[in-house]
Amino acid sequence: MGDEEVQGEDVIRPTAEEVATLPPVKYEYLDHPADVQIHAWGDDLREAYEQAATGMFGYMTELESVEMVEVREVEAEADAEDFQGLLFHFLDECLFVFSCDPYFITRKVVITDWEVGGGGGGAEGAEGRGEGMMKVRAKLYGEEFRLGKHPQGSEVKAITYASMQVHDKPGQHEVFVIVDI
Repeated sequence: MGDEEVQGEDVIRPTAEEVATLPPVKYEYLDHPADVQIHAWGDDLREAYEQAATGMFGYMTELESVEMVEVREVEAEADAEDFQGLLFHFLDECLFVFSCDPYFITRKVVITDWEVGGGGGGAEGAEGRGEGMMKVRAKLYGEEFRLGKHPQGSEVKAITYASMQVHDKPGQHEVFVIVDI
């Protein structure tokens, strides 16, 4: 397997434009007795999901040490009773990319396809509720995790539904998720 292949697939390289821009940090870590709670927000729910995933990777290493030399793509679906299932599956897919060999650490997350409720940027209706099947596709920008280069933070073992919240109201687009460490 050469440098140009990862698990039988061609390596996707980001464009200079994709690497040049980093979104502002819109997440924080909240105290939790045994695990860590990520609170993420954005101008819409899509951005809040991106920030939650970035925050998860940021808990595993210092993101400033991560170069954006490769792109991995993830897709998550939920049967859309609510947006919590979609958030859970999205973060779980992102964590899976890190957990595969070679371990891939992400610095930037960009949702490229957001198929929810009415298809807009938000939850389209009652807080935490959607209609039908929902799908999210995203690009993860980063590189293979290397101990000599990337400081090792806490390992995220799993995403949990415990105390998960998704708020999507005018002026309030935020998520709270506890990850098992």
